[in-house]
This record gives sequence, C-alpha cells and structure tokens, in this order.
Amino acid sequence: PLALYYFDDHRERIERVLNETVSGGVTVNDTILHIAQDDLPFGGVGPSGMGRYHGFEGFETFSAKKAVFRQSRLSGIGLFKPPYGRLFRLLTRIIMR
Repeated sequence: PLALYYFDDHRERIERVLNETVSGGVTVNDTILHIAQDDLPFGGVGPSGMGRYHGFEGFETFSAKKAVFRQSRLSGIGLFKPPYGRLFRLLTRIIMR
C-alpha cells in the first residue's frame, strides 16, 4: 500500500505494526501530515506505486544512473594485444627471469 495510518498509544503495538507491515510510509496518530512532510520520501509499494518522490529520494528516483569508464591515453593494455612490439618482448624477458 501507499500509506498506513495507525492510531494507538500503546508503544509495543505501534512497534509491532511498524515491524510487521509493508507500506510506502506509516503515520502514527495522524493522517494528512503523512504527505505534508516534504523531507520524507513519499511513494507506495506494489500496485500502490513505486518510487520515492520527496527530498533526496525524489532526486534519485528521477535520475538515471550511468556507469562511465574513461580509459587514459597512457593505458598499458596495448602492450598485451597483438601485434606485440619490442617493448612487450623486453618486458616479457624481464618478467620471465
């Protein structure tokens, strides 16, 4: 569900509800303040919606992460790909000693 609203003053029952339920958010002893907290993530689980749309979580939800690797021009990987040159043969002789 998107949200769970639970009304109780008994601390152990509140903790049990928090630990044993799944929802996008939980508000204890209130309703409307759930969405009014703009620094808390807001979004549901399952069919009630996916994602988090407030604060930093909202920024991450709408950001596409991309892995980027940039190979330096001074890469030594060319030494290990054919055609092998004099430097490769020299390094091979040094390593094989």
